[in-house]
Amino acid sequence: MLGATGSIGVNTLDVMARHPDRFRAFALTAHTRIDLLAQQCRQWQPRYAVVANQQDAHRLVESMQNAPGATATKVLWGEEGLVEVAAHPDAGTVMAAIVGSAGLVPTLAAVHAGKRVLLANKEALVMAGALFMQGVRTSGATLLPIDSEHNAIFQCLPPGYRGDPQAAGIRRILLSASGGPFRATALEQLPVVTPDQACAHPNWRMGRKISVDSATMMNKGLELLEACWLFDVKPHQVDIVIHPESIVHSLVEYIDGSVLAQLGNPDMRTPIAHALDWPQRLESGVKPLDLIAVGALNFSAPEQARYPCLGLARAAAEAGKDFPVALNAANEVAVAAFLNGEIGFCRIAEIVAEILHSWVASEPQDLAVVQASDAQARRTATALIA
Repeated sequence: MLGATGSIGVNTLDVMARHPDRFRAFALTAHTRIDLLAQQCRQWQPRYAVVANQQDAHRLVESMQNAPGATATKVLWGEEGLVEVAAHPDAGTVMAAIVGSAGLVPTLAAVHAGKRVLLANKEALVMAGALFMQGVRTSGATLLPIDSEHNAIFQCLPPGYRGDPQAAGIRRILLSASGGPFRATALEQLPVVTPDQACAHPNWRMGRKISVDSATMMNKGLELLEACWLFDVKPHQVDIVIHPESIVHSLVEYIDGSVLAQLGNPDMRTPIAHALDWPQRLESGVKPLDLIAVGALNFSAPEQARYPCLGLARAAAEAGKDFPVALNAANEVAVAAFLNGEIGFCRIAEIVAEILHSWVASEPQDLAVVQASDAQARRTATALIA
């Protein structure tokens, strides 16, 4: 479990706990929430736990030793520790739920080791899509999407889909989006919205970074890039539709006029349970969808003036090369600055745009190039903020 203390990790453990005869935790990892990780280790007794650094490792060991329910869990730290557990021969399934670029290397390690990878870290594909998918093909890894939108698309595709939309009769993919907390906010108010307001998502409970990405709709832009790699489609074959109720999680339109959609309550345990037991189904704890109570489903096109990040992501997808790497890195830096009170909300899109407009592209032919591009975009974005 790469990212056990985040929202995906906590929900995954909730689903697993409903089926104690089916699942056990081999390794749990966390970045800063050491106390929660200690609780999880006492409950799940994993063979390994991984934290960010040696200081946190000592803190985790002390926390586990000084509380009821002692555990023999071995504690590792750093990227090396993440890679070790992700590629370990005794780990059959890897939930890749580390937020942002930090999840790239351990997720790639799981892919290269031929694991069953449950992918909740969209940045791994945004940054290194070609390398990632080549690794899946070479190693024979099984890749199952966890993002509710991509999991919905996966469920709406023909059984055994092999990445050829024309042969499958697919006309386009429609990614649904709630529109975030500022869907109806007056545009002139957006420059002064606060981080707490941006993180108050109307439908989903998520971490602060991805909540801000939902408010700017950058998350939907990143999901567009992810969909292109997962399902072998071009950017022009992916459209975004605002759907405030978050009941229809995404749709696939076919050339015969059929449109298949996956519906469900906005609860991440649904896609998690689907992927954990695929191709079978698993009880997730999610309450049944009551369409009568929902009453109506609404759809609209996103406003470009309200969501400039969406247009920037589409431009990066169409440009290719390492433009998506620069897009993601600049966004991560800008979102962190917004959450720290260093810049205003609208400045996020402005910083990303400035990075992309001046970017000198390279072909991301290996991981070193990807990481160099990522570092360069971060330096430039940090300088812009300063």
